[in-house]
Amino acid sequence: MPLSEEELRLLEQMERALVEEDPKFASTLRGTSMRQSARRRAIFAGVCFTTGIAVLMAGAITELWAVGVVGFVIMLASAYVAITAIRGQQAAASGSSEQRPSSHPARGFTVIEGGRAARTRRPRRVSTGSFMERMEERWRRRREGNGGF
Repeated sequence: MPLSEEELRLLEQMERALVEEDPKFASTLRGTSMRQSARRRAIFAGVCFTTGIAVLMAGAITELWAVGVVGFVIMLASAYVAITAIRGQQAAASGSSEQRPSSHPARGFTVIEGGRAARTRRPRRVSTGSFMERMEERWRRRREGNGGF
């Protein structure tokens, strides 16, 4: 059901008040800041990974195994940061593109649907027999379903 004109006007006033009061929070709700920070973290992780390679190679050249281990740890940590940044960037991009309708008047703010999706389940039969009776019944149904094999 579409919003009335008064509801749209109130929503825009609330958005302007939020942006004036806390612009960082408002940009977080829009999702653009998350993508930019994830991109920055990924670039920083790439630079650190390159530095880790240089430290590892320096340790190999100077035959100081501790320096090589430090270089490897730098590479490992930067790879972890890069992977989490890329996942965060993809999540922010997919979340904003899937949930943001193009004709929404709030320009960037969306409503996130909550709750579980309704699953269709077949009704369970309540069995009153013992374990062995239930297993025999299952075996009989299986044999009948496969044509006696």
